[in-house]
Amino acid sequence: MLPGHRRHAVARGWARALLRAAGVRLVVRGRLPQRRALLVANHVSWLDALVVLAVAPARMTAKREVRDWPVIGALVDAGGTIFVDRERPRTLPATVAAVRSALAGDAVVAVFPEGTTWCGRKAGRFRPAMFQAAVDTGAPVVPVTLAYRRSSGTATTVAAFLGDDTLWASVRRVLAAPDLTVTATARAALHPGDAATRRRLARIAEAAVRADDHWVLAA
Repeated sequence: MLPGHRRHAVARGWARALLRAAGVRLVVRGRLPQRRALLVANHVSWLDALVVLAVAPARMTAKREVRDWPVIGALVDAGGTIFVDRERPRTLPATVAAVRSALAGDAVVAVFPEGTTWCGRKAGRFRPAMFQAAVDTGAPVVPVTLAYRRSSGTATTVAAFLGDDTLWASVRRVLAAPDLTVTATARAALHPGDAATRRRLARIAEAAVRADDHWVLAA
């Protein structure tokens, strides 16, 4: 793993270059965390990790299989990603401990609490496990909304990566979309108090991420 500042600079540069190569325009709204915070976002696409790396000096959490993805896997691995083994639930406490240790070391850690991707038309509930790391360390939680739209402003599911879809099929679909824009909107930070619980933090963060779910979706 590269040293901190160099790792973040390399990851940011590669992530932005890959988004440009895919023809995806990136728009950033709000203030993304630059130090100790748990960044939590909705999960739509394999592009999400690139978006987060492009806008914040974050260590990602990702399923173990991502390490084997071409290009993206190497990028997230070099960036100090904390990998989650979904096939071994008993490893979850160790994963939470790794996130807690990273936060205690002043890192930004990015989590997709839904646990899997959703199309954008529907969304999953935020699982509370990783929020325990913020409770234990007192680290702020920064909700971030990722929204994929056409240049007209109409939301689209073209970037969604779901079910039996293969990575290459999804990549080809994104490359064929000539006017795809992703907007990363940072919401107000949540600061855990003495009475904070992981479940309450998860509910509040989920509500913040969904704050603008009023748009009309087109195919």
